[in-house]
Amino acid sequence: MTRTPSAPAPLTDPAHCAAVFLPADPPRLGRVAFWHPDGTPPVSDTHTEELSVVLPRDDAGDSDNGIDDGIGTRTVPALVLPVREALPLLTRARARVEAQVASGDEAAPPGAAAYWGSVAVLGLQFAARGRLLPGLSPEGHDAWRFAPLDPEDTFRIRDLAAAMPPYAHAVPLDPSLPPGDGEAAPLRLPEPERLLRAFLDAVADALPRSPAAELATGGPAYAAQAPQRLPELRNWAADVAAGHDAGVRLSLRVEVPGLTEDGAATARFRAVLQLHSLTDPGLMADAAEVWAGSSPVAAGFGPRARTDTLLTLRRAAAAWEPLTPLLSAAVPDSVELADEEITDLLGSAATRALEAAGIVVHWPAELARQLTARAVVDSGHGPQEEYGQGAGAGAKSPSGPPATLSADALLSFSWRFAVGGQEVTRSELDQLAEAGRPVVRLRDQWVLVDPEAVRRARERQDHKLTPVEALRTVLTGTAEDRGERIEVRASGWLETLRERLSDPERPDASPVAQPTALTATLRDYQLRGLGWLHRMTSLGLGGCLADDMGLGKTITLIALHLHRQQDPGSAGPTLVVCPASLLGNWQREIERFAPGTPVRRYHGSSRSLRELAGGEFVLTTYGTMRVDAEHLAGIPGSGWGMVVADEAQHVKNPFSSTAKQLRTVPARARIALTGTPVENNLSELWAILDWTTPGLLGRLGTFRREYADAVEGSADPAATERLTRLVRPFLLRRRKSDPGIAPELPPKTETDRAVSLTPEQVGLYEAVVREVLADISAAEGLARRGLVVKLMTALKQICNHPAQYLKEAEPATLRGRSGKLELLDELLDTILAEEASVLVFTQYVQMARLIERHLAGRGVPSQLLHGGTPVARREEMVDHFQSGTEPVFLLSLKAAGTGLNLTRAEHVVHFDRWWNPAVEAQATDRAYRIGQTRPVQVHRLIAEGTIEDRIAAMLERKQALSDAVLGSGEAAFTELTDNELAELVELRGTDR
Repeated sequence: MTRTPSAPAPLTDPAHCAAVFLPADPPRLGRVAFWHPDGTPPVSDTHTEELSVVLPRDDAGDSDNGIDDGIGTRTVPALVLPVREALPLLTRARARVEAQVASGDEAAPPGAAAYWGSVAVLGLQFAARGRLLPGLSPEGHDAWRFAPLDPEDTFRIRDLAAAMPPYAHAVPLDPSLPPGDGEAAPLRLPEPERLLRAFLDAVADALPRSPAAELATGGPAYAAQAPQRLPELRNWAADVAAGHDAGVRLSLRVEVPGLTEDGAATARFRAVLQLHSLTDPGLMADAAEVWAGSSPVAAGFGPRARTDTLLTLRRAAAAWEPLTPLLSAAVPDSVELADEEITDLLGSAATRALEAAGIVVHWPAELARQLTARAVVDSGHGPQEEYGQGAGAGAKSPSGPPATLSADALLSFSWRFAVGGQEVTRSELDQLAEAGRPVVRLRDQWVLVDPEAVRRARERQDHKLTPVEALRTVLTGTAEDRGERIEVRASGWLETLRERLSDPERPDASPVAQPTALTATLRDYQLRGLGWLHRMTSLGLGGCLADDMGLGKTITLIALHLHRQQDPGSAGPTLVVCPASLLGNWQREIERFAPGTPVRRYHGSSRSLRELAGGEFVLTTYGTMRVDAEHLAGIPGSGWGMVVADEAQHVKNPFSSTAKQLRTVPARARIALTGTPVENNLSELWAILDWTTPGLLGRLGTFRREYADAVEGSADPAATERLTRLVRPFLLRRRKSDPGIAPELPPKTETDRAVSLTPEQVGLYEAVVREVLADISAAEGLARRGLVVKLMTALKQICNHPAQYLKEAEPATLRGRSGKLELLDELLDTILAEEASVLVFTQYVQMARLIERHLAGRGVPSQLLHGGTPVARREEMVDHFQSGTEPVFLLSLKAAGTGLNLTRAEHVVHFDRWWNPAVEAQATDRAYRIGQTRPVQVHRLIAEGTIEDRIAAMLERKQALSDAVLGSGEAAFTELTDNELAELVELRGTDR
């Protein structure tokens, strides 16, 4: 790199530059170079230097084939600044990119300068925490570095290193090996983590240097900007470095000498310093014994024990000032502590600060110290009875629970406190608060409690809860109060109700007889589902029946409607809101299993609610409901006895117009039916259950903070368990594979059929991976997530057929370009020769049209159902398939993956993979459901060596967490790191 003699011009837009760090010795002399990958100068040519950088060969102009076939070096003009001058530009680039991404700007600038801005902010945070230690550089110059660092700091450094974009370390290293005969020297780039740590060293070394610092130190060393070579300090620097990895761990043993039964007036506090060996965990001694050096135990700590202790103690004293006297003591054995210092030490802030410095505090075992709080939700006591059995709406049992949980019936939320496991009264709590010292005599024993914890306890007041709020609290067993999670218990009938609801299918639940008007025999699990729905609706709670598709949710709901007509308190018309494609299925099922029950479709231009019968079924679509919500909410009489949301995932977005309008339709009971209560995130579950039982899960923001973020983000097992306890009573989930659920179903065989990519597919696949991964590595936030989705979609389409990815409206040819299409031809030849029927699912309507076009060219008749198919035509197509007229049924996954009964099919083909396996399972359930009498074969077409080959295993791992909550799963591919993403999409094992 050659220097052009000129002062640097200001860089007005660093966010649109790439940036690299150029290390030096000492580190503060390192520089940051700003440059443009296209070779244009970042500022005026007279203010730049020539910089050798690494670029893809096509970027460098070394290739004319338009495909990146390697990397090479190129000289570009760059603005090169010292680290101190570059820091404001880097942090400005970071702030600008974050602002653009947050605003949804898809044209956000490249991320190399913003990346180094993020590293710079991390260094500034280390400096603000005082994590600076002096030392010597490799060449013996005075240098500051960031230390000591916590494990969390190390993790952050490694995460940042793993995310380093290519242009952020694009300066080649000098060749370490001589070139061979006729060969160029191998091209080497800086290792990301080593380069990142060098940059942090440069920030640490540059920040403390100023004229004021030189006055403070009494000389230029560690203060002046000019390098100071100090080889004579090598041993001292080694001692400082060794202190960072001390061989001992320290603790404080708190003692309370002078404590008598008469009072605490003479009691005082003392902290005794203890040493623990890191190499021998069983070796422990007081500091006084180690300093004396006369015992074998003291000798076991080794010759560096005193130095290591003082280094650790120095950090601890900086974190907690009361330890400072130990630093000047001849023997740092113990220190006297005042009451206020003990109070500070009892608080969590001082304890955390000492633990961060490497010191643990041990309290006297004989003193009861912990003040605990829990709450009791009291619903009253008295004889219990079966809930809701024959009780009218709003009726109350003589001394048990209400038959419905009315919001008017407020319950008492009372606090209970204990010290050392013994419950204390409010007056005793006042005694602890008024004592004036942290050590107090209570019930013939001494207690040592944090006055701040006592103050918080006194401020906690008893209050009232609605029954739904109380139920939410006691089901989880905990509640959050001022950032602290406390235990909650129930009493009276609420505890009995909690036990009953905690297991929806517990054996002692009172059975509900099948309605006599139902012309079918319910299976055992359907009867249990009917009983559960009855109990929930009788209490006014609502629920979500989330059985696998094909297990008879529709007939169970029809049975519930008939059962509710037997009680005047719950009788009334039922409104069913469903997708348009299911109107016909609902009407046929009602007419078949509940003949004589009035049923009407509220859909189309002639829709009307005139002369609505009391026990009538009214069927409407989500679109119609959205338009006519006010009309549906104002029906005469006592209103809707029940509102049912079928395929309730259609209202998974609580802010959508459909979800908002559905909430305005009142009913005495609300039931959601869906096989996938969660498709993407847990907010969808909140939307469904908050509609069935308003207030159950609290506000959406609170639900996300307390449950969803912890479960989805950090996989917190405690939050997962709380959410499971809360959700389980309101969501009945059964699978076909569960013992005793559907033993009469024929066998189902699932086969993953691997196919090879054609040469055309290989070329497209590799080009897209290379180009989009480069863009992803340079992007952040929303822009990065958008690029990940773009990459996933493109690769799936290429795996399907090049014509789909290339958006060929009328391709000249389809044959010979896709391995999947060739395998589909082979499967269809066999299936049709056996006179069987098949469902072919794809998530892309465009791909379905291409398949339809291809089959027509082969003379294979087929029919295609997608989201734009009219309702009447859908019903006609289903009838044609079920009668055997059309043996090949092409279906878009989104439009036909739920609700349809297609038991004529013996084969199901998934042409492409869906990211959520539960959605694929629902599509398979169009054929594999109650009423199927023949074995079903499921064929999943997978392009080998591609993302499809690895997606199943990843989904299985990620599904385990949500299975613990409700039995569904989803994958957050946009949150993968660059390395994980590259590993996922890399094309492997394919002949190129």
